[in-house]
Amino acid sequence: MNQMRTLIRCLIGVAMLLAFTACTSNQTTRSTGIYVDDKVITTKVKSELIRNEVTKAMQIEVETYRGVVQLSGFVDTEESKETAGQIAKGVEGVVDVKNDLILRQ
Repeated sequence: MNQMRTLIRCLIGVAMLLAFTACTSNQTTRSTGIYVDDKVITTKVKSELIRNEVTKAMQIEVETYRGVVQLSGFVDTEESKETAGQIAKGVEGVVDVKNDLILRQ
């Protein structure tokens, strides 16, 4: 009977440990909270790009990973590229911006 209680306590401890480690993040994965934060940042950046008359938001892809925003796609002018980068940097929660926009020739 005593061994059974000890075994159950050990199993509960292991289950709690596994549950805790599933909610944490490391260098290559994101916790649920970080994932949601990244989605919010992406949405805010896209919204600001749509509001701006210089940027053509439909041509710009926005991805966020751990607060780092990556802009990709094609733009018609250098001004559009720079403006998109500035808009992304101005959004709350953005850690860095990788502006990989390409000018159309």
